[in-house]
Amino acid sequence: MQKEIVVSGIRSTGYLHLGNYFGAIKNYIKMQNEYNCYFFVADYHSLTTHPDPKALKPNVYRVIAENIACGLDPEKVALYVQSDLPEIPELYLLLNTMAYLGELEKTASFKEKARANPDNVNAGLLTYPTLMTADIIIHKGTLVPVGKDQEQHLEMARTFANRFNHRYGDYFPEPKAFGFAGELVKVPSLDGTGKMSKSENENATIYLNDSDEDIIRKVKKAKTDSGPTAPNMPKPDYIQNIFQLLNLVSAPDVVAKFDEDYNNCVIRYGDLKKQLGEDMAKFVAPIRAKAIDLQNDEATLQRMMKQGAEKARASASVTIQEVRKLIGVHYY
Repeated sequence: MQKEIVVSGIRSTGYLHLGNYFGAIKNYIKMQNEYNCYFFVADYHSLTTHPDPKALKPNVYRVIAENIACGLDPEKVALYVQSDLPEIPELYLLLNTMAYLGELEKTASFKEKARANPDNVNAGLLTYPTLMTADIIIHKGTLVPVGKDQEQHLEMARTFANRFNHRYGDYFPEPKAFGFAGELVKVPSLDGTGKMSKSENENATIYLNDSDEDIIRKVKKAKTDSGPTAPNMPKPDYIQNIFQLLNLVSAPDVVAKFDEDYNNCVIRYGDLKKQLGEDMAKFVAPIRAKAIDLQNDEATLQRMMKQGAEKARASASVTIQEVRKLIGVHYY
């Protein structure tokens, strides 16, 4: 039986954090054993915000290294860089002829970024959904691990795939959102507002390259209060956030002990944050060490990236040739 195809990408900007790990990479590690997986670093997508050219290469290397350090196996998946597949921008160009200005302008992320950066409303931002569609359907992907903020883009990917099929013949499957066994984890920020982010409030986010000292310092600053005033009272959101983080990195008996202390109104938040900081540091340390070793071994990283690109191009080249034939851009 042929395995279903999973496709997912991560931008080469910012630093990976615990939200990326528990919200995505942990599921990728499970998926690599059961699905045909294509995971890529989206360096073309990052160009819409005009990153420093000198920073692009180390950023890409770091993202690849951190994914491998977390447990992705380049032997099991196609782990590659988006720009290593010329078939993607070709399909992107072809899809743009089927994407309409009105629908692209209505995309929530485009409107948000246009408001936030009025001096950088470039065509790449506008056509982000068609490039994302090309990323997915170049491998005829059917399963796409996405968060809430990407659901509209995935709906547009289905629209563009179906529009191609209607115009040129039934070829692309409909991609759909996917969480491994229904597990979608939103990792809260340490300040009690929203989720951990690559680009917002670095002091409320635990990065996979943070030192033990930085992790413990950040956790110490997590928002708390004077404690519960009655037994078994509901936890405020910012306290629930701390317990949610504790659940991710600490032993069940440790979580149960602090939960019992809270319910009995004897909890000491200093002890809770000390435990959380130490457990987070212990969790991140081996990932950080392995990622640093890989980043210092460019030859090994490049070999892994080339290996991933070869796997991905084997799939992409078949798709683009068949698409050309269906459209009629095929002359000899």
